[in-house]
Amino acid sequence: MFRNDNTNAESNFWISYADLMAGLLFVFILLIGAIVSKSVILKSDLHNKEEKLSNLSDTLKTKENTLNELSDSLAKSQALVGEKDKYLSEDQKLLAEKEKLLTLKNARIAEDKMKLSENEKLLQLKNARIAKDQLKLAENERMFKLKLSEIEKLNNLLLEANAKQDQLSNKIVIVQNLLNKNKTELEKNKDELDKSKKSLKDYEGKVLILSNELSETKDTVKIKDEKLLTLLNAIDEKKTKYDALVANLQAQKAKIKSLTGIKLQVVAALKEALGDNINIDKKTGSLRLASNILFGSGEATLKPEAKAELKKAFEVYIGTLVTNENIKPHLDKIIIEGHTDSVGSYIYNLNLSQKRALAVMEYLLTLDFTKEHNIQPLMIASGRAYQDAIMVDGVEDKNASRRIEIKFRLKNEDAMNEIEKVLDAK
Repeated sequence: MFRNDNTNAESNFWISYADLMAGLLFVFILLIGAIVSKSVILKSDLHNKEEKLSNLSDTLKTKENTLNELSDSLAKSQALVGEKDKYLSEDQKLLAEKEKLLTLKNARIAEDKMKLSENEKLLQLKNARIAKDQLKLAENERMFKLKLSEIEKLNNLLLEANAKQDQLSNKIVIVQNLLNKNKTELEKNKDELDKSKKSLKDYEGKVLILSNELSETKDTVKIKDEKLLTLLNAIDEKKTKYDALVANLQAQKAKIKSLTGIKLQVVAALKEALGDNINIDKKTGSLRLASNILFGSGEATLKPEAKAELKKAFEVYIGTLVTNENIKPHLDKIIIEGHTDSVGSYIYNLNLSQKRALAVMEYLLTLDFTKEHNIQPLMIASGRAYQDAIMVDGVEDKNASRRIEIKFRLKNEDAMNEIEKVLDAK
């Protein structure tokens, strides 16, 4: 009984084992099938990819050939561009030199026009003063002619009075003759004595009237003579005042020349000392430097290569002022002014011009020359924006307007104000 049970158990084990093995075999077959299928699919994909790769390789070779051709063309083009750049750089150098020469020429033209404008202003001022003096002289001449006409009228009245006096004298002579005649007739004819006396009284009354008229005429002539003498004295006094006015005018002109001549002497001394080495304004004596040489566009930092030129110009220019014994006593201030063109807002340009003037001043204060001659107390910096733009035929010259000016102010600025007072004095 127990043996049968063991046999069944063993039989069931092997059946289970066979089923497991069959299942594993089935799974293995399925796995093999899947692998084979995957392999076939991969081979097919690989074949397709190989064909695509071959096509891509052919395309790549074609593109490489095209690229090689383009590289050759590019090399040739680069060679041509190199030659063109070489010629272009030469042309640009020539153009830059021409622009530089044109800028210098325009700056000189602008400077000459500015000087001419200043001379014209001075000439207009002098003409205005002369016109004013001429008006005063014309007024004096008019008064003088008026007095002469009054004198001529008084002379005519005097002549008329003298003529009337002569007429009255003639009448008196006639009356006296008549009286003498009547007296003679009276002596001859006593009968007509009464009539003669009556006539004589009439004649005596007429003579008395004529005498009174003659006295009045003499008094009138005397009064007119006194007036004429007073008028002549007044005319002499006017002439004396006129001569004094002319003399005073000449003295004022001499004083003006002596007051204004100081700056002209300084400018002349600068021109004599500097010669043609540095170009300065012949009228004001200011030194102008183009901003594009000192600064980049819109910048306020000095170019390193511009510092040497700025140093040389400053030392020669200011050295002439501080080492000349005839100039140094009159020197009051050394002014560094920044100027811009009118492009942009006023505030922007004012700020830029102030920064540039300050940058130039800061550099100049570092020079041994400045410290040696103690120039720092004299120096001031100022930004002017485009308030003093350079105009050529009514159009702004922007290149000339962008500049740095180094100028000097003398101690006779008060004397210039005194000149105005002298010119306006009555």
